[in-house]
Amino acid sequence: MTTTAFDLKHRSRALTEGPQRAAARSYLQAIGFDDEAMAKPIIGVASTWIETMPCNFHLRALAAKVKDGIRAAGGTPMEFNTIAISDGITMGTSGMKTSLVSREVIADSIELTARGYLFDAVIALSGCDKTLPGTVMALARLDVPSLMLYGGSIMPGRYQGRDVTILDVFEAVGAHAAGTIDDDELRAIERAASPGVGACGGQFTANTMAMAFEALGISPIGSAMVPAADATKADVAFEAGRLVVDTLKQGIRPSDVITRRSLENAIATVATGGGSTNAVLHLLAVAREAGVALDIDDFAAVLDRVPLLCDLKPGGRFNAVDLHRAGGIELVLARLAAAGHLHEDAITVTGKTIGAHAATAAEATGQEVVRPLSNPLKPHGGMAILRGNLAPEGCVVKLAGHDRRRHAGPARVFEAEEAAMAAVTEGTIRPGDVLVIRNEGPAGGPGMREMLSVTAAINGAGLGDDVALLTDGRFSGATHGFMCAHVAPEAVRGGPIAAVADGEQITIDVDARRLDVALDDAEIARRVAAYEAPEAVDTTGVLAKYAKLVSSAAEGAVTLV
Repeated sequence: MTTTAFDLKHRSRALTEGPQRAAARSYLQAIGFDDEAMAKPIIGVASTWIETMPCNFHLRALAAKVKDGIRAAGGTPMEFNTIAISDGITMGTSGMKTSLVSREVIADSIELTARGYLFDAVIALSGCDKTLPGTVMALARLDVPSLMLYGGSIMPGRYQGRDVTILDVFEAVGAHAAGTIDDDELRAIERAASPGVGACGGQFTANTMAMAFEALGISPIGSAMVPAADATKADVAFEAGRLVVDTLKQGIRPSDVITRRSLENAIATVATGGGSTNAVLHLLAVAREAGVALDIDDFAAVLDRVPLLCDLKPGGRFNAVDLHRAGGIELVLARLAAAGHLHEDAITVTGKTIGAHAATAAEATGQEVVRPLSNPLKPHGGMAILRGNLAPEGCVVKLAGHDRRRHAGPARVFEAEEAAMAAVTEGTIRPGDVLVIRNEGPAGGPGMREMLSVTAAINGAGLGDDVALLTDGRFSGATHGFMCAHVAPEAVRGGPIAAVADGEQITIDVDARRLDVALDDAEIARRVAAYEAPEAVDTTGVLAKYAKLVSSAAEGAVTLV
């Protein structure tokens, strides 16, 4: 934070002031920015609005409220847009390859626009999974006063007297394939699950990252869990607009907020919330953009010491709207603070510490969403980091929602997601099997697709407690079961996952933190050297470019320069 008076037009003066800038002013006057507007600090409003999904569909309206807040606080907003890819809509298709790639494009496009127009500050609006880390990565790169506002969760649907989410639809597909529900029931669940705007309702990737980014301090505390359709969300957006101008006045930059200690706070919320394994990729990427040293073993240290307290879907009973009613992220932070797992002195975009915000928590009477410290769901976090001869650079296993700690069984090897999905829906997977899906990593996919269609079909077919799955690809935050993702190195980069053949014994041992195949090192090396990955189909365009530039999942799957 600056200790001297901060120049509110520290960047935009070069754009709007002086005789030599007459042409620029003329352009801006043509679209309604008068002299008074140009004399004020210019705030970029980076929206990820898109008309292709409920997660971000409402962000155009929220951006209008944000701009009202900016004007009320003495700034001049300039709104611009970037892209967004829906994981849920593209899931199980070649379109899913674009999802993780979009994170980099979002970050790049926001950075380019903010650099080009010399914005004095930036507020970014996010919704679907990759828009959250993509916007924050851009803010970290720019390092101008800024914050991120999450559009909020969808409300749960209702079906046969119970709350349902999009996960119920994916699992209904598996149940339909297994013959346990008919076409009419599948259609009824489909129609009930998504009643309006907002991101996926469970503790899937969007809500995981929303919680993490509040704990990181880059999003306003108390804003994320307000549902997208809640009447007060407009007020949240207005106040966020006011706050970004206040952040500019205080001179608070992302480099003040995103530190090693605040990143550990973010990881702690992922651990205690039973959140998405994608958080590992995204927080590693944000740390890299912020220039903060963080690696996969740092996650392991936090995950091992922080208990799982939040009873949230997909592994638990409740949705994001229930967490909001129970006391919100402030309640989660208060639990972490009471347990000594929160670096309370970390600064946030409000100028207050995260500990000060945690102290304001108000717990709803009788709430059951966030457990007391004396009665955790698990003594450790909702995921773990494993290594072993199959994952020398590491992998992530999800532990929330089940009690399995070890599985040993024969490999069923698939060279792509589609082949594995066909095996599940055709009923050829047997109890005890370990599904191995390779060539789905950052470079091999390319794009590191999520395997939700497969994992949901496994659960829908009634095999969730009897099989395991590992992949060099990703899992959706909605995935639950004994599943290992981000196995690194990936197959096309010489990873041992390329050495596995059908029938070979694979052991997942969480207590030993190991993922192994029953082969010696020499045999693994021989097979990897002889392995020929399927011929790449994406040889031109953005996916081919990404495949050449992307790093290992163990490094956040960021594009390297």
